[in-house]
Amino acid sequence: MEDMKPGRQVPPEVILQVAEYFSILSEPMRLKLLNLLRQEEKCVQELVEATQTSQANVSKHLKVMLQAGILSRRSEGTSAYYRVEDPLIFELCNLVCDRLAERIENQARFFRALSLSGHK
Repeated sequence: MEDMKPGRQVPPEVILQVAEYFSILSEPMRLKLLNLLRQEEKCVQELVEATQTSQANVSKHLKVMLQAGILSRRSEGTSAYYRVEDPLIFELCNLVCDRLAERIENQARFFRALSLSGHK
């Protein structure tokens, strides 16, 4: 995102790449899978069981993240194991979660102030 500093003309291809990266993270199942892979690699079957969804669905989302370079894959026998290749993804998620928590806390303070002012 170095190219996206204020006042600098950002090439359309850079904007497209950034948008594609964020679109990968816009899918709830992918965020769930990333969270499951946060501590250690897991095989597809473990991810299927943890998400309680089909193997085809899990594999589809893993493939997207693999192609984006977020995950890496290794084979062992007939099993495929995935792990997070780019730990920066968690920093990005933490930034977003912190911002959302801040907004929720501000909204809660606002509503508390409204309810207190209404009961005199």
